[in-house]
Amino acid sequence: MTYALRSYFRSSASWRVRIALNHKGLAYETVPVHLLRGGGEQHGDAHHKLNPMEQLPVLLVDGIAIAQSVAILEYLEERHPEPALLPSESVARARVRQLTEVVNSGIQPLQNLFVMQQLGLQFGAPREAQQAWSRYWIERGLVALEELVGETGGTCCVGDFLSFADLALVPQLYNARRFSISIERFPRLLAIEAGLVTRPAFVAAHPDQQPDAEA
Repeated sequence: MTYALRSYFRSSASWRVRIALNHKGLAYETVPVHLLRGGGEQHGDAHHKLNPMEQLPVLLVDGIAIAQSVAILEYLEERHPEPALLPSESVARARVRQLTEVVNSGIQPLQNLFVMQQLGLQFGAPREAQQAWSRYWIERGLVALEELVGETGGTCCVGDFLSFADLALVPQLYNARRFSISIERFPRLLAIEAGLVTRPAFVAAHPDQQPDAEA
C-alpha cells in the first residue's frame, strides 16, 4: 500500500494529516499543491478530478483519492489502528470528535483563504476587513476550546491521550499567531501545545519542514 498526500505546507487541514501519518509511522510521498500560484493550483483540472471541492488535503491510497482531513484521519485510524488516535471509551471518543469539530467546522472553514477572497470579490471587503473576519472566528473558537479543555484536558486535549483533537489544535494555534491574535489568554491550550510540539510526529509535520516550504 502506498500513500501520497497532496498538500500545501501551511494548510492546517493538511498539517493534521501529516501528524497522523507520522505518528502511525506510515511512509508517504508529499505532492505539493500551491494554493496561490497561478490563481491556485487546487483549481486545476488534475486536482479537481481528485476532489471536486478543490480543497486540500487529498490522500491517495494506491491511487484512490480520499479528501477532507477528518475523513482521512478516520480512514487511517480504521486501517492502521495502532498507535491509536481515538480513545477506546465511548464518551472520550465523542469528546475528541467534539473538540476536533470545533476547529474543523467552527473555525477553519470560516477563516480560510477562499472565504477571505470571496469577502473581497463579492462584498469589496479590503484585506484588513478580511483579516478581522478571520480573527473573529478564530478567537471565538479558541475561547470555546479553552473552556472545554478545562473539563476534558490533561497533557492532551482529552486526558493524556493523543488524539485527533490535538492534531487540530496545533495548526490552529499557528494560524492564530499568523493573524496576530493575542493567545496568552488561552493558558490551557498553550500548555497542551507546548507538550505536543516537541514530539517527533509534530516536528516532522511542521510547515517549515515541508518540501514546498517557502523561505
